Amino acid sequence: MGAYSVKAEIAENDADRARGLMFRTFLKPDNGMLFVFDRTDQYCFWMRNTKIPLSIAFIDEAGIIANMDEMQPGTLNSHCPVRPVRYALEMNSGWYASKDVKPGTKIDGLPRR
Repeated sequence: MGAYSVKAEIAENDADRARGLMFRTFLKPDNGMLFVFDRTDQYCFWMRNTKIPLSIAFIDEAGIIANMDEMQPGTLNSHCPVRPVRYALEMNSGWYASKDVKPGTKIDGLPRR
């Protein structure tokens, strides 16, 4: 993401995507989880069984952030992209704001399948 590097675990199958970052109590700075979907679509997220607050960026096929949201632990609120996406990147809450990363930012290095 521009001048910033992220170390992200990849969730690319149904089981990994369903579990996500549930039950974890800590996420190292500049670490996150990248959700990779088989096709572009409207994928929504919630925070059931997730113990840490997270920021999420919804990323389209071209690697452009469509929108972002803040997610609170243990909630069932739906967090959805504003348009179909292929990826979602969860980071510690406030990470994107602290780096001044906004919708429209290009993300490089995304896996292609």
